[in-house]
Amino acid sequence: MKSLSGTGALIRLFLRLDRVRLPVWALVLGIVPVGTASAFQGLYTTEASRLELAATVTSNPAFTALLGPMYDPSIGGLTAWRIGTLGSFIVALMTVLTMIRHTRDDEETGRRELMGSTVVGRQAPLAAAMTVTIATGVIIGIIITMGLVGLGLPLEGSMAFGAGFTAVTVSFAAVGAFAAQLTQAGSTARGVGVGIAGLFFVLRMAGDVAGSDGLGWLSWLSPIGWFSRLRPFAGERWWVFALWIGFSVAVTSIAVLVQSRRDVGEGALPPRPGPARAGAGLGSTTGLAWRLQRGSLIGWTAGLGVLGIIYGAAGDSIGEMLADNPQLAEIFEQMGGTQTITDTFFAAAVGIIAIVASAYSIRSVLKLKTEEDSLRSELVLATATPRSRYAWSHLVYGLAGPVVILGVAGALAGATYGAIVGDVAGETPRVLAAAMSQLPAVWVLTGATMALYGAFPRLASLSWGVLAFCLILGQLGQILQFPQWSLNLSPFTHTPMIPAEDFVAMPFAILLALAAGLVAAGMAGFRARDTPYS
Repeated sequence: MKSLSGTGALIRLFLRLDRVRLPVWALVLGIVPVGTASAFQGLYTTEASRLELAATVTSNPAFTALLGPMYDPSIGGLTAWRIGTLGSFIVALMTVLTMIRHTRDDEETGRRELMGSTVVGRQAPLAAAMTVTIATGVIIGIIITMGLVGLGLPLEGSMAFGAGFTAVTVSFAAVGAFAAQLTQAGSTARGVGVGIAGLFFVLRMAGDVAGSDGLGWLSWLSPIGWFSRLRPFAGERWWVFALWIGFSVAVTSIAVLVQSRRDVGEGALPPRPGPARAGAGLGSTTGLAWRLQRGSLIGWTAGLGVLGIIYGAAGDSIGEMLADNPQLAEIFEQMGGTQTITDTFFAAAVGIIAIVASAYSIRSVLKLKTEEDSLRSELVLATATPRSRYAWSHLVYGLAGPVVILGVAGALAGATYGAIVGDVAGETPRVLAAAMSQLPAVWVLTGATMALYGAFPRLASLSWGVLAFCLILGQLGQILQFPQWSLNLSPFTHTPMIPAEDFVAMPFAILLALAAGLVAAGMAGFRARDTPYS
């Protein structure tokens, strides 16, 4: 078919462009479930201990909302509960962003038009993007299946678990393909795709909390909710894959139909006309950066604010639950806390929020690379704008953005918990301080991203690998008893677990100095090299 001509060449091109990013995603998303299952094997050695955990978890609506229902107290069932729903959501986000990067972003920058002037068919870029993305999902599924079987878990449940992740990848590859057809701007398409994924997660959350009563059917409207309905290790429902297949075929067909009827570079939805004259703010690099970054900052802040509310709602019952379950308490204490169980829970919770905030920070700094790759930064720097001022206009969002995100999430978590226990004035500042204490570690990752972009722009995507490394160390390092020297490589290891531990100034000072040094190195490299880089 002429419309698919050149698909193989584009697949090789996309694999080369993502030769770092996709392997990192595949390894992290494949290893985390296996590591979690291994940790559960060490902590829950008897059936009685697993039944006790299941009884306490299933009675807590906050845990059901965040992690989904638990159907079986076996090691496999616990792993599917702990990782399945959140892992599916992360896979969905990764898939949507990958699809839009290789479709809409190429159209926005003009690369798609250049491809179209060769022997590349009209549908080839979309087919190549879906092939590469789905292949990554298949690899993730294989890693999970082989890892769980290697731990001695049942083959059928392991296959269902791994195949479920692959099915989520296929479904959201279709969602990404659809979102890429709607708008001219890649940033807007990403917002649409991520918004659809968020809507599906909310539907899953509402349905799971409702259970079999009332609105429980909402979970059946969500491809993310279908993962828990698959029931890995709990009497697998293989027919659920038919839902994923039907959804993927339908949405992909719509995306292909829309693409075949629109012009290259255009979107199905007409762009909103802007004002005849630019606002005064766009006359400066700061105003331009705010225009480019504001949507992302608002979206990330809102999303993590909701997560903070969920953590705050769970905090009221976590103390009682963990006090009755020493194995689960050990998990939280191995993640860093040493004093009260509730404080340990919030210390671990803000640590997770900080990791996600780091992802926002990295993305904000890499906006400089996106602008440079599209040659838009060259137009700005062709004026009298100093390089340092231009770089700082975006870098400030990588530094100040996490302050806003952690502040909102921490304040909402503390206020929610305080409202439940009747002490809003006392709990809000405690949890807020815990969230803000993570800032130096987040800024180290911000500085590392700037250093890579400024001095070695081709390696800037390695910053995502650094984040994945910190995620693995933080969530599994202590539980799997990694050597201390490896744990020390993560900046989050050196942040006191406030409010479970006292504030210590020295780690903060060292992390701040390291972050400042990395930022300075990146700025120096950016000023010294050619723009755009070759």
